Amino acid sequence: MIEIENLHKQFGHHRVLRGVSLTIAEGQFLTLFGPNGAGKTTLLKIIATLSRPTRGHVRLNGYELRSDWTEARRALGMVSHQSLLYPDLTLHENLHFFARLYAVPDAEQRIQQVLNQVGLAHRAHDPVRTFSRGMVQRATIARAILHDPLILLLDEPFTGLDEGAAERFADLLAETARRGRTIIMTTHNLEQGLALCDRVAILTEGKIVYDAPRDAHTLDEWRAFYRRYVGGAHA
Repeated sequence: MIEIENLHKQFGHHRVLRGVSLTIAEGQFLTLFGPNGAGKTTLLKIIATLSRPTRGHVRLNGYELRSDWTEARRALGMVSHQSLLYPDLTLHENLHFFARLYAVPDAEQRIQQVLNQVGLAHRAHDPVRTFSRGMVQRATIARAILHDPLILLLDEPFTGLDEGAAERFADLLAETARRGRTIIMTTHNLEQGLALCDRVAILTEGKIVYDAPRDAHTLDEWRAFYRRYVGGAHA
């Protein structure tokens, strides 16, 4: 589903990604760990077609990003550090806009479904600018899953969520994975990341330094790897 080959990204003289290669199968859930500045967000932005690599190749669902990025985008949903929502529009208006953008069938029914999934049905007709940080994050999740994408890219998606919202979202991710969607998630929370995924990769200084199935190690062994490559219990 996702093929990344010798990916490099450089900003001026600063090399952010240094030859990243990954192949992620359809239906796989990969949690990507790494310290701040490791290149995790840059990698997700390139996969999402929001940034271009300096060199290397990315293919999504068989499409080469350099030439077929429009088709590749149809398969993608992303939760990033930016909501990509219009603050002066209501949440319903935002979702209606994205539903038209992705030609979502039965749009009103689907909008109500995702609003219920993220617990924001009661705020559907309020402007997004009136939302708290946690509510904006839940609205962002609703926007990302609205068109039921084949691939979900999640950059620290639990940021700002209270305990109840985090549990709801974890259940939603588990159900999404069971339906065969392909997911890449970055997080600094070791236990949370391990609980959801079936594969783990660690990115440090722009390189994949470790990549293994989730079940390859015990939790204590993963903690040791985490401290070795990332640093600290929840760095």
